[in-house]
Amino acid sequence: MDLTKLFEEKKPRFSLEIFPPKSHTGGTETIYETLAELKELRPAFISCTYGAGGNRADTSTVDICSIIKNKYGITPIAHLTCVNNTREDIDAVLDLLKQAGVSNILALRGDLKPGEPPKDDFRYASELIEYIKQREPGFFISGACYPETHPDAPSEVADILNLKRKVDAGAGHLMSQLFFNNEDFYRFRDMCAVAGINVPIEAGIMPVTSKSSIMRMVSMCGASIPAKLARLLNRFENDERALEDACIAYAIDQVIDLIANDVDGVHLYTMNKPHIAKRIFAAIESMR
Repeated sequence: MDLTKLFEEKKPRFSLEIFPPKSHTGGTETIYETLAELKELRPAFISCTYGAGGNRADTSTVDICSIIKNKYGITPIAHLTCVNNTREDIDAVLDLLKQAGVSNILALRGDLKPGEPPKDDFRYASELIEYIKQREPGFFISGACYPETHPDAPSEVADILNLKRKVDAGAGHLMSQLFFNNEDFYRFRDMCAVAGINVPIEAGIMPVTSKSSIMRMVSMCGASIPAKLARLLNRFENDERALEDACIAYAIDQVIDLIANDVDGVHLYTMNKPHIAKRIFAAIESMR
């Protein structure tokens, strides 16, 4: 399915992200329970992060995407990273996705593994996108983007130019990394327009559930913590329920403001916690 068709109507689309359980032992059923609850939210699609980690025997991402499509009737997007995979590894995953009837891929570079040299076949996501489009033109490819600039980019301009290479290589849709200041996203969106990037751009929203987890995430992706959110984290860090309530309210405010500013879509990082996604979607039900 060509995802750009989802965005032809001038209204925001809402999608979700989940991740495979860390172990097939005792964890598989929990993700299916999560999906059963998320189905009630009627998302435009659900993306599943890449669980293979260079191990061809781990087909969890493909398996879960197949369930999303065939059991729950929702469009799936399979994450696929390349920096730790060979061309043969990528070919094997593409074949499995075709067999499962999954035709949408979020093509990513992926994180470097400490102490382990990257593979040589693909250095950047744009190279993976180009390869997939040449080998399997039937796949629809999405790409990732960073409203506050990729941590490895030498400059903001260089990052936008690299993003343009992804789009030129065949990415027809973009999903952003998390951010907590909407003005950063609007500025980024304007820069994309100037650069000639005219594909739908979804805003990635991650509700905070703990101070330690979000500090770890922002250190990895380069996102900043606005003063308002920092005050919430400091005030409620020792009260789990209060922190969750406060940060869900913060995420809802972000989403409402994004809708008011004509965002193409909102991609909610669920962290496999459907009750949080339900609370956010309930607050914006009349806007969907």
